[in-house]
Amino acid sequence: MTGTVYKSTGSWYTVKTSLGAIYQCRIKGKFRIQGIKSTNPVAVGDVVDFETETVDCETTGIIHRIHDRENYIIRKSVNLSKQTHIIASNIDQVFLLITINNPPTLTGFIDRFLVTAEAYDIKTILLFNKIDSYDEETLNEVRYLAHVYRKIGYECIGISAKTGKNIDKVKSLMIGKTSMFSGHSGVGKSTLINALEPDLDLKTKEISEQHMQGQHTTTFAEMFDLSFDAKIIDTPGIKGFGVVDMDKEEVGDYFPEFFALKEHCKFNNCLHVEEPKCAVKEALDHDEIAFSRYRSYLQILEGDNETYRTENWD
Repeated sequence: MTGTVYKSTGSWYTVKTSLGAIYQCRIKGKFRIQGIKSTNPVAVGDVVDFETETVDCETTGIIHRIHDRENYIIRKSVNLSKQTHIIASNIDQVFLLITINNPPTLTGFIDRFLVTAEAYDIKTILLFNKIDSYDEETLNEVRYLAHVYRKIGYECIGISAKTGKNIDKVKSLMIGKTSMFSGHSGVGKSTLINALEPDLDLKTKEISEQHMQGQHTTTFAEMFDLSFDAKIIDTPGIKGFGVVDMDKEEVGDYFPEFFALKEHCKFNNCLHVEEPKCAVKEALDHDEIAFSRYRSYLQILEGDNETYRTENWD
């Protein structure tokens, strides 16, 4: 039988067939895919083949094949294990939720996420949430960040999951697609999903006032079929996002504004660091490229995956 993985709990996988039948499946023994050493060999969004077995009147499945993935979002853990984790696969687009101060989403985290999405050719839309709670100074920060990323080519939308501002706009972008929602814990993913589809009634928690940090409400990635012809993948809050190893020469290709200038650099293999007549550095000097983006680029280049880890989160 063939189906799509809707939920992964690490040892069991909820698989739904095209006819709507749902099976709890597991994998047998060690499972490795195309050399990817991952903490989760089977991810939400995977299309899998499985065989059923009935024990004590209970029918479950055993996954024996994963179909080729069109794409996936993968990250390196920002701890000593350095293992990789596939967040989800076969995604049409990602909505990255961003909050300015409750909790803070730093530009380094945003850029690492965008680089990974670019590497796998996944469209990313930036949602600046909780704009109903910001004062004018904080709103100006939102406007500045939105300006930076819109200039690069990313769609940015200011939303409020609580008041409903621009929720219909988000919904219209989701129709007919499989969308993944991601971001730090506490940025409002579950609240937003509840606003999009109230019948799901996902659990939400308040922000910890002591550390302004998110409380995990989503433990495992899970896909939902929505009433308006859309699928959504809700993911656990990410406290750090390590970029999976890339050749130094290709990192700049996943910064669209760098890639657009690459042909104007003196050297074809320019790393945009110390080389003379570098178009990227010249653009930086003229404020045509945001310094925060260049800083993120340098830290990815140096393999510094822990710089933007948010400490003391669950």
